[in-house]
This record gives sequence, structure tokens and C-alpha cells, in this order.
Amino acid sequence: MPVIAIIGAGPGLGAAVARKFGREGFAVALIARNQAKLDALAVELEAEGVTARGYAADVREPATLESALARAADELGPISTLQYSPLPSRDYLKPVLDLTPELAREALQFSALGLIHAVRAVLPAMREAGGGSIILINGGTSVKARAGFAGTSVAFPAESAYGEMLFEALEGENIRVRQLVIPGGIPKLQLPNGIDDVALRIWEIQAAAGPFRTMLIPLEDGRE
Repeated sequence: MPVIAIIGAGPGLGAAVARKFGREGFAVALIARNQAKLDALAVELEAEGVTARGYAADVREPATLESALARAADELGPISTLQYSPLPSRDYLKPVLDLTPELAREALQFSALGLIHAVRAVLPAMREAGGGSIILINGGTSVKARAGFAGTSVAFPAESAYGEMLFEALEGENIRVRQLVIPGGIPKLQLPNGIDDVALRIWEIQAAAGPFRTMLIPLEDGRE
């Protein structure tokens, strides 16, 4: 059974992606900071017929993240799909003049460095299996900086740059690296099927050949 690890799993997009991939025959490793919430979500998914387990980790603490991914691989099987979608702290959405070096470093740790640690943890198994997929979920500041969202405007582009380099480096190894940019909060986008439409889009872009970056909707001024 293929396995997807969702880093930043929660009751919104993470749960929707878990359900979509579960229906497609994947087992799901749910990774976030709160074990109790992960366990509750895993119980919900299991009741719906999805094989799911929770593994607590903080993306700012590489040892916990790498340990969670290793335990998931031991218990569920090698990770064939990695989704990196932790929700940024509101502290990273401060105006640029309030951005301190310490906060910028933490935002980079959360986005770019966390992704690098996660990829290095799962990539050997993907290569051994002859394929896989890595999915980045980012807001609009990954492609257009906004002075009112300084932390993500610094960190998301760094994460994107790493992802795009991976896309080029792994293109010939059947490992698909994709980024979905979601400008603004999902409820405000008024999609016909809400968050399920986003989960479907994620499934589609990781399952077939295509470009590195996909915009969920066109980017407009004022959207994060």
C-alpha cells in the first residue's frame, strides 16, 4: 500500500487530502505537533475506511520531524508521497518593519529548512522504489512579497526555490515535485466543493507530468 505523509495535518486541508488519498488506496501518516488531535483525526479517518496514524513532530525541531517520518515508514511502509503544508504562525504575518532576525530565522526554519529535512528523510526510499511525489502547499507570498506578511514573504520564496531545484534535479527519476499556491484563505475562495476541490487538485497535480508550480486561482493584489 502506498503511503502519504502529510506534514501539517489538521481538520481542514490535511483531513481532506487524507480522505482523497485514502480513497485512492493510500495509507496516511498524519504529522503535526499535537498528538491528541492527530489521534482523534486518525480515528475519524479509520471510521471512514482510511488507514491512518498520527505522529507528533515540530518542523522547527529536525530530530522530532525525522523521527516521526521514520516511525511512519516503519509502521505503515515506505513513504511514497510527501505533502509539506504546515500552517505558518501568525507571528510570521507581521509587517516588515517589525520583522526581527530571530523571527525571520524561525520562519525560514519552519518553511524552507523543515522541508529540506523532510525531503532528505524520505527521498532514499522514493529513489529505491523508483518514484514518488513531493508536494509543497504555499500561500501567495511565495510568488509575490507583501510588506504586511514579512515572515512568509521571506520564507516561502526560499521554500519555493528549493522545491523548484528539486523539480529539476529529480525530473528524470520519476519523482514528481509540485507546488500548489493557494492565495488567501480557502473558505474565502468560494470553490464549488470547498476544500475537497483543493484536495482533488493536489491529487491531480502529483499524479501526472506537469510544471512545478500550479496556482489554485490567479493571484490578485491583497491576497496572501
